[in-house]
Parts: sequence; structure tokens; C-alpha cells
Amino acid sequence: MRPPPPQQQSAAAASASRGPWGLPRPVWLLGLTSLLTDTASEAIYPLLPVYLTRVLGAGAVSLGLIEGFAEAANSVLKVLSGHYSDRWRIRRPIVIAGYGLSSAVRPLTALVASWPQLFAVRFADRVGKGIRGAPRDALLAACATPETRGRVFGFHRAMDHVGAVFGPLLASLFLFALPGRYRTLFALTLIPGSLAVASLFLLREPAHDSRPRSSAAADPQGGLAGWRALPRQYFVVLAVLLVFTLGNSADAFLLLRLSDAGVAIAAIPLLWALLHVVKAALSMWGGIKSDRWGRRLVIGGGWAVYALVYAGFALSTSIGALVAWFLFYGVYYGLSEGTEKALVADLAPASLRGTAFGLYNAAIGIGSLLASVAFGLVWKLVGPAAAFGLGACLALLATMLLAAFVKDTK
Repeated sequence: MRPPPPQQQSAAAASASRGPWGLPRPVWLLGLTSLLTDTASEAIYPLLPVYLTRVLGAGAVSLGLIEGFAEAANSVLKVLSGHYSDRWRIRRPIVIAGYGLSSAVRPLTALVASWPQLFAVRFADRVGKGIRGAPRDALLAACATPETRGRVFGFHRAMDHVGAVFGPLLASLFLFALPGRYRTLFALTLIPGSLAVASLFLLREPAHDSRPRSSAAADPQGGLAGWRALPRQYFVVLAVLLVFTLGNSADAFLLLRLSDAGVAIAAIPLLWALLHVVKAALSMWGGIKSDRWGRRLVIGGGWAVYALVYAGFALSTSIGALVAWFLFYGVYYGLSEGTEKALVADLAPASLRGTAFGLYNAAIGIGSLLASVAFGLVWKLVGPAAAFGLGACLALLATMLLAAFVKDTK
């Protein structure tokens, strides 16, 4: 009797070890790792705009350069890590290396004395994220069936956002108790980062390809060469996503706008945590709805919310209105993040998912670099309203292109 195809083997193995909510044990472990990692990183991230501008004396352009180049490095490296995880038929060691690097360099933020030093630490942190991203997403896809991909990726994003709630809350409590002790706070992120890496050693890698590693490595269609085997619709999705990402600047600009409007520095991490409460509450729901309604409808709804929020930031001036728009911004993430990854998994064959996720993240990184640098320049030369208005217009354009050219997988 012939063995079942690799995709069915993976689904069967995942089904045999399902935990709460019908999710396999590897999905829970990867979710726990993301929760702990975001607890560490998000204790720092919402404070970076204020720390950069008020402590290190830099401006919006420097913020755009730091975030743009850091995210570009993150996304380009996802192409390489996805490529090698496909060719070598291994994901877990690459994922551990990526999380390990980020956890090691992130606490060094406590030692920086200038914005170029902060750039170097942030860049290295994002390199670690780039190494782990595509192989981790391919691991998650191997644990899901076509009917549960939205649920699996939505759950993972929800766990990520739960960590992003804990991190800012702990940071706010710390700063209310010890005002101005940024460096001590940054150094303490070593603790959750180390626990995140340790949890990965409990993970067993699910089978995702029946070929031996040696033949996979020699396969001329594997890795980067294999991008030609990806379907045409995948590249249509990638092109539309790039248009949207050109208007999707770093979230640090939202935090800077709140700070400039008069929100207290110690309250910034608290607002960042509340945003992630919205994200965490909606991420799994959005993924499940995309399993039922289709990916295009849910992604388009998320992008429309993004355009509305950026228009609100362009037109609003009061603290109350800006805070309300900021929290509503979480709806965009809840609808779009996990669903976009589920769409990539729908379109890519199992043996090329590392490459597919790598290219997907590279498109996001290139767009983020251009968007963040352009946003910073427009902010400086024209004003924040013009910068947010540009982002809203590009999001609306991308939403229309999505409806016109992307076919639904459901």
C-alpha cells in the first residue's frame, strides 16, 4: 500500500497531537515562543520614538531610517532563510538561531548612547527576526489543513499580540515606579527572551516533505530557483501587497504623533498594550472568518480599516480622537495579518512554502523601507497630516486592486 502524500502525512501527524481549540502541540509551542519574544520586544518598541527623539536627540527622519532599514533587512533575510529551509528540509534549527540572535542583542539597547548605535542594535534584532520568520511560518503551515490555515495563523498572531500586551504593561508599571529608568528596563528584556528560546527546544519538527535532504538540496527546482514553480496568482497577490505596503509606514510614527499631541510618555506603552488587546481579541476570529468567507474579503476589510485610521490621524487633532483611532487600528491587524499568511499558504506548494513566505516578507520589507523613509521626509517637509493622508490613499488603492485582480481561494 502506497504511503499518503506529504501534505496528508503532515496533517495526520498534526491531528494526532491536537491540544486546546483543536490546535497541534507545535502550534502552541510556537505561539508561546512568540508570546515571550513579544513581551521582551514590545517592552522596548513603543518607547523607541520618545527615547530616540528626547533622550538621544534625533528626529523623525532618523526614526524612518532606523525602522525602514531594520524591517528591510528582516524581510530580505526571510527570503534566504526560507530558501535554505526548503532546500535542507529543516526549519527548527533555523528558527532557534533567529530567536536566539534577537534575544541576545535586544537588551543591548540599554547601552546605546547615539542613534547610530540604536540603529545597529535594532538592525541586529531584525536580522534575527528575518532568519526565523519564513521557516516558522512554513512550520505553522505544515501543522494546518486547508480548512484550518486561517485558524492556525490567526492563533499565532493572537499569541504574538498577547505578548505585546504584557510587554508594554510591564514597561508602564516599571516606568511609573521608576521614572526615566529606560536602560534598566531594556536590560531586563533578557529574561523573557531567554525563556522564549528555551521553549523551542521542546518543539518537534513536523514532516513536510518526503524527499531526503540530500536530494532536496540537489534539486534544481528547490530554494530560490523554485520561485518559478509558484503560481501566477501568488505573484499577483505579491504585487498588490507591495502597493499597500508602500503606504504602510512603521507604527512608531503613530506613537510619535500621540506623543506630540500631548500623551504622557509613561502612558505610551499602556496605549500600545491596549492596541494589542484589540489585535489579540480579533486575530483568531479574523483567521476563522477567512476560512469561512474567503481570504480576499477579510484582507480587503482590514485594508479599508487601515485607510480609515490613517485618514483619521491626518484630520484629527484632539488626544481623545487620536487615541480612539489608534485603538481602532487594531481591527486592521486582526483582519489582515494572519489571513495574508493563510493566503500565501493556500497558493504555495508545500515544498516551496519557505521560499513563498520569504518572498512575501521581502515584499513587505521593501515596501516598509520606502514607506518609512518617505513618511519621515513628508512629515518633516510638509507635516504629519500629509504623511498620514498619503498612507490612506495608497491603502485605498491597494484595496481596489485586491478586489479587481486577486481571485479568492475559497
